[in-house]
Parts: sequence; structure tokens; C-alpha cells
Amino acid sequence: MTGGLAVRLDHTLSPDPRRVVVKLFVPGEDAALVRTRAQSLIDRIALLGEQESTRLLRQVMERFGDRHAALDDIFLHHYDLVRHRIAHPLELSRTARLLVGAYFTHEYAVEAAALCNPSMVAHPDQSGLGAGQLRVAISLRQIGEGHLSSIGFATAVLGPGRRLEVADRTGPLLIGQRTAARHRRDLLAAGLDESDCDNEISATVLDLLPERYDDATFERVVADLPADLISRSTGPSTVELLRRIRSDSYAAAFPDGTRLEQQVLWPATPPESNGMEDARFVLFAGEDGPVYRATYTAYDGRRIAGRELASADLRHFEIMPMRGPGAANKGVALFPRAVGGRHLALCRSDGETIGLSTMDELSRWRTPVPLHTPRHAWELIQVGNCGSPIETEAGWLVLTHGVGPMRRYAVGALLLDLDHPERVLAELPDALLSPDGTERDGYVPNVVYSCGGLVHDGDLWLPYGASDARVGFATVPVDRLLAAMVRRPEAG
Repeated sequence: MTGGLAVRLDHTLSPDPRRVVVKLFVPGEDAALVRTRAQSLIDRIALLGEQESTRLLRQVMERFGDRHAALDDIFLHHYDLVRHRIAHPLELSRTARLLVGAYFTHEYAVEAAALCNPSMVAHPDQSGLGAGQLRVAISLRQIGEGHLSSIGFATAVLGPGRRLEVADRTGPLLIGQRTAARHRRDLLAAGLDESDCDNEISATVLDLLPERYDDATFERVVADLPADLISRSTGPSTVELLRRIRSDSYAAAFPDGTRLEQQVLWPATPPESNGMEDARFVLFAGEDGPVYRATYTAYDGRRIAGRELASADLRHFEIMPMRGPGAANKGVALFPRAVGGRHLALCRSDGETIGLSTMDELSRWRTPVPLHTPRHAWELIQVGNCGSPIETEAGWLVLTHGVGPMRRYAVGALLLDLDHPERVLAELPDALLSPDGTERDGYVPNVVYSCGGLVHDGDLWLPYGASDARVGFATVPVDRLLAAMVRRPEAG
């Protein structure tokens, strides 16, 4: 039995309802009303007068000003978003505009329902540390009202030894602001191929676009298309499809000086409108230097879609779709470097089997090669990865999750060949980590689940969600874990 390998640490992260962001709030409408409630509300605010508006605004700022950064700017932005509802444009003072913005704003507790499914990578700032220490960035799936998921963060220092210190997570939160995106032509081409769209209009646009392009360049190329192309029956629908595929990619950034634990990546496009789930971060060794990459599941309330984000500094993020059959389900996890010139990812495209997918020349993830199917009692329902593979001298260490009776989730492990990861060398015969008596109750009972750990000072550090009630941490010496694995007969 291997249940004693992993040692749980005392430190945990629990959902904190004080961690709130501000969002646009528009009162619900009654279909029987001719005038909208929003329009009536604005009219009532306009009648308050400057003195009363000033008094009310001062109350709002006293109650909420220290909970959010740049609240004035947010109120004015929300006013701009609803001002079109005013039937007859009014000359409102700045105070009145701010007050309108306040009435059309609400707080949302990003992790009031649950906090779970963490991943861990080395932090971009390693200054001020002592011997045996490593600063790490921890991504978190935070779930609020309506089961809406966003991506949050924590910062911690590992070591020396098994010491863990998590930085304070209090303070105003900020949602990443949309910035100009540099779109990739290859992803546009892959999206067109996935949509089975191949005609003269799409081919012409692809031919005229540079490898990386912005929105203005795209619109200029579309505007300059020959009239005889646009006038064809497929013209409007093709241009609409091109715009929709392009809009799947966007960028978000945070102001300089924002602490990582204050940052929130919030759903920003229709495919992710109901959540950004289970981000698996990895520090990828790219041709131009290391870059943070992560895969996550976008959910619109009915369908799921694979998404990837990239960042050089964990402050500016580029978000893009993932294409191809290998990205058709949840649980995609990128390898931390190319292997034999191939870009690889673990996936679970059939919903129950861990597979290995390779990116093709059109940036599509190919149909995966099966690696591990449900075979042990604790994983007979389904298996999947618990984050990106971790490189060791013995091979690629893959943390897995398995689902057993009563939908009980546990963590296991595989070992893949370093040069040929499609070969499974060994596996842990039993679960490495299972829900204990203190972890079985929560928002989703009987679950331990991770989106990725790392190796530091000879130990595997594993953050994990415990029944979505809180995040725990465990460690295990890598050499002991490898020694406990059983070689697969087919590995020779």
C-alpha cells in the first residue's frame, strides 16, 4: 500500500467571502413594462439634486471605498455602459454620474461557494529568499454565486524543508482589463478548418494577414476585400465567422504593482461566460525563454471548450482557443517543453482515458494515443491527469486522478518515458492521496483533486482541492514515490 507516502501539511486555504469584485448590475426587467426599470432608476437619481446625490455618494464611498481600487473610475465606466438607456439625454453632474454608476454596480464574492483545484508553478519573483526556499504562484479555481468560476491566485514560499508560508490574501481584488490582443493567424486557420470553412474569402483573408495581427489590421484586410468576393452569397456569413473565430482570442492585463493574489481572471467571452475552470499552469521552456502557459475549460452553460493562456510575467495574459480532437474535452495539460521537436499534451478526449496528443503543423491537437485506461478499483469510472507532467531523471512523472465507487476521487501516479512519452514505464499500484475523514465533506463531497504540483529540493509539492471546501497541501519525496511504482509489463 502507498497511502502513507504523501504527508499532509497543516496549512490550508479556505473560501473567503470577503474576496469580492465589483460587477455591472442591471435590475431585472418585466416584459409587461413599456419603460425599463433601468431607465426609471436613472430618472429617479436625476431628480435627487446635487446635495442629496453628494450625501449618498459619500455614504457609498465610506462603505465600499476601501474594499476596491479606483472605485470612482468603475462607477463612471458603469455609467457609460447604461447611459444609452436614458430616453432624453440629461446633463448630469459628475457626482450624479458617479451615483448612477453606484446604483448599477454590485459586489460579487468570487469564492463564496468554493475554492478548489489548484496548480503550482515557480513565481516570477525569486528575490529575498533564503537557502532552500522557492517562491511559488498558486492558481485557484474560485466559485461564486451561480457556480460561476474564475481564476484566482495565491503566493507562497516553500522550504526550507517542508515549511510552507502562504502570503496574505486580503486587499482589494482587480479583474484583468481587456487590452489589445495580438491574434495568431495559425489559430484563425485552425478555427476555419474546424468550422469546415474553406472558400476564396477565407483563403484571401488568411493570405493577407501577417503571422500576428491586431483587430485594426484584421478589419482593414476585410474592408479591402474585392467587391466581387464580398457580394457572393457566402460573403456575409464567412466574414461573420472570421470575426467570431478571431474574437475567441483576447488579452487581459493588470496594473504594475498589483500583487498576484489580488488578480482575478474573469470570463470575458461568450464561450467562457459561465466559467473558467481548472487552470493547469506550467512554466514552459520556449525557444525565446521560459513562459507561463495554462490550459483551462471554458464553459458557456451548455458546452465546454479548451482554452490556453500565456504570460511572460503573470501580469499580462494572452488567451486563445485550443483546436483539434485532442482538445475536445476537459483536462488538457501541456508538457513543460518540446519532446523530440514535438509539442505534447495530456488529455482525456473520450472522457475516461488519459491520452497523449501531439500538435500538428496547423496548431491543432491530434487524436490522442491512449496511455492509461481505468483498471484499478479506485479509478474504474474514469481517469485523468492532475496537471502537467513533471520531468525527473527516471521519466515524466504524471499525477493522475481516478474516480471510484460513490464518485470518490483520488490521486495516483504514472511514469512515462522521457524521450517517448507514449510509453508508460510504471504506475503507482494504489492511490497516492485519497480523501480522509476531514476532507470528505464539502461543496463536492469525497474529492481530492489537483491541477498540478512541482518538485522542490527533492520533494513533490502537491496542492489539492479537498471536496471543493478548501485547498490543502501535501508532500512526498520523489525518490520514495518512484521506488513505490510498479513497472508495467509492456515496458520491458
